[in-house]
Amino acid sequence: MLIRGYRSLTFLVLGVSLALAAQGRVACAFDPGAGVTKESGPFALFKFGFSAYKNGRKDEAVEAYRYAAEKGHTGSRWALANMYAYGDGVAENDLEAFKIYSEIAEKGVEPGSEDTGYFVNALISLAGYYRRGIPDSPVKSDLSQARQLYFQAASTFGVAEAQFQLAKMLLSGDGGSVNVQQAKKWLNRARKNGHAGAMGVFGNVIFQEGQTTRGLAYMTAALDQCTPKERPWLQSLQEQAFSIASEDDRRAAVVMSHSIHLDSD
Repeated sequence: MLIRGYRSLTFLVLGVSLALAAQGRVACAFDPGAGVTKESGPFALFKFGFSAYKNGRKDEAVEAYRYAAEKGHTGSRWALANMYAYGDGVAENDLEAFKIYSEIAEKGVEPGSEDTGYFVNALISLAGYYRRGIPDSPVKSDLSQARQLYFQAASTFGVAEAQFQLAKMLLSGDGGSVNVQQAKKWLNRARKNGHAGAMGVFGNVIFQEGQTTRGLAYMTAALDQCTPKERPWLQSLQEQAFSIASEDDRRAAVVMSHSIHLDSD
C-alpha cells in the first residue's frame, strides 16, 4: 500500500516541532550552562539546533546540526543539507547539499522508520540535482538517474511530487522512452494524493488526445484548487486550451469541473 502521508514533505517541520514540545524546555544557548555541548547526544544536539534555527540563531543551528550529523543523526543531516541547498544561514553550496543528501540516501531506511521522511526528501532532492546537474562540479546532468530516483519515491513511498515529476519525464522522454499511458497513470495517482499540478497536466494530456470537455474540466478544476505557486503556469495551460475550445465545450467543462476534486477517485 502506498504511503499517502508523504505527499507533502512539509509535515517534517510540524512533526519535529511536536516532538520537541513533548520533550519539554529546549536549551536556549549552545554552552555548558545550557546543558548542551558538542559532546551531547545527537538528539539533544538536534533539538537544540531546531530551537536555535526557529529563533533565528542559524549559526548555532548549523553548529549543532554538524555535531549531530557527525554522530549519525539523519534528521540533522537533512536539516544541514537543506540549509546548504537554499543558502539558509550558510553560503549556498549545492555540491555540499548533494553530498549530504547522498549520505542519507546511501544509508537507506528501515520500513516504518522515523527517518523515512528524511530519506524520501533526500531522494527527491538528489533527483532534482541529477536532472539539472551542478555547474562547475563533478555532478553532471543524468536524466536516467533522476528518473530512477523519482520512480523509487513515487512507487515505494507514494510521494505526489515524485509521481508528478516522474510523469513529466515520461511525457517528455527525459531519461528514457516516452510513455504517455504510464505518465497518465502517475498523474492520476499524484492528483489523488492532492497534487493540483498533476491534475492540470493530466487534463492537458487528454485534451490533446481529443477529450476536449473532460480535459478542459480537469484543467479548470486544477486552477480552482491549486496553490498560489502553481497558479501562473496552470492558468496559462488552462487559458490556452480554453481559447481553442468551442463555446459548448467551455460551458460543459465549467459545469463538470465542479465535480472534480483532489483526493477523490
